[in-house]
Amino acid sequence: MTQTSSRIMDEFAKLMNGAAGAAQGIKREVETAVRSQMERFLGDMDIVQREDFEAVREMAVKAREENDALGKKVEALEAQLAGAGPKAKKPAARKPAAAKSAAAKSAAAKRASKSKSAKTAGKV
Repeated sequence: MTQTSSRIMDEFAKLMNGAAGAAQGIKREVETAVRSQMERFLGDMDIVQREDFEAVREMAVKAREENDALGKKVEALEAQLAGAGPKAKKPAARKPAAAKSAAAKSAAAKRASKSKSAKTAGKV
């Protein structure tokens, strides 16, 4: 009888090992199916991947640092201009009113002669 019970136990052990192997196979298949469904679901939701998020985050940090540096340069330049006062810019020399009117008359005469020559060229 020990030999019979031993055979039954061996068969039962083989059956359990087979069931355990099948369960592991089913577990892998279920994990793969769930993973692919989750990836599809997340892809449909248009969620950003971690690598893309980190790259954009680094770009934002760099831009913020550059912005701060440029702000400091602007402050320094404004301080220079404020310290220099009226010496920084000299006003441009103004033309007298008579010179302006003469220049305006000259420009008007040039335009008139150009339009007159364009009219005569169209008649030919």
